[in-house]
Order: sequence, then structure tokens, then C-alpha cells
Amino acid sequence: MTAKIRTASVDDAPRLLEIYSYYVQKTAVSFEYDVPSVEEFAGRIQKTLQKYPYLVIEHEGKILGYAYAGTFKDRAAYNHCVELSIYIDKNAHKRGLGRLLYENLEQRLKEMGIKNLYACIAYAEKEDEFLNHNSPDFHSHMGFAKVGEFHKCGYKFNRWYDMIWMEKII
Repeated sequence: MTAKIRTASVDDAPRLLEIYSYYVQKTAVSFEYDVPSVEEFAGRIQKTLQKYPYLVIEHEGKILGYAYAGTFKDRAAYNHCVELSIYIDKNAHKRGLGRLLYENLEQRLKEMGIKNLYACIAYAEKEDEFLNHNSPDFHSHMGFAKVGEFHKCGYKFNRWYDMIWMEKII
């Protein structure tokens, strides 16, 4: 598959929100309950781009996924650390798009002087219809290691979910 990676723009918000809304409405991957408006989502993109990369991956002109970096903690000493997020269209999994996005994002962050990458991931000890282990498995495959776990901290779909932190030092 020939894929193109580029910097996202606020004009991409409707398509990115289309991808993200599935994760909000049908999964526990996102702990948001309500899908944000297009305007709010565009604002999130704009805010991220002020400091960090926000990337989309396209195939044949259609955006199939996106990934971005954000502030890990809002203190100067943490300026060399970021939290990453990635979302792939529910119909485009297992094609290597996530790997391409993360490799590109990691390279850009390395050039910015970022040293530590963190991922905050919803986790269920036992997979269910709302949450599987794809995200932790993907991050492990990309060189991240689990460094922490919070138990029963996210409540969605009338059940409790854990949250794990994974880390990669670049």
C-alpha cells in the first residue's frame, strides 16, 4: 500500500472526527463519553500544532488514520517528554499504517529534542466487546514497555476499566 504522511490541518477535522467518533461511541479506547463537535476537534488540532507534530496518513487521497504528540505534564522539567495518541480508521487496521505514522512521528520528535514517549492506554484485564489488547500489543511491538497501571479508573459502558502507561526512550 502506498501511503502518504503529512501534517494535519484544521480542515482535516471532519474526517479525523469521523475516525475518532467510532472509538468514543463504540469502544472504551477513549474515555470520552460524547463525540466533540467539529469546531472543538479543529481547536484541538490547532492547539497541538502550536507545539507538536500532528500527522495524518492517506491512501488514494483518503485519510485512514492520525497520530499526534501532546504535553506529558505542564512543568518545564518535562519539556523533553510527550504523550502520544494514535487512531486508525476501524476498517484499516492491520495494514502497517500505525507503524508508519509512529515511525514518522518519532523521527520528528527526536529532531525536536524529545527523549521520552508515553502512551496512556485504556486496558481490560479480560478483553470484552468494547476493549481489546490491540493498543498495548501495538505499543509493545513499537518498542514501548509498560511502566504503570491504574486500576478501575475509567468507567464506561457500565463497567470499570484500567489504564496503563507505556514508555519508550528514544
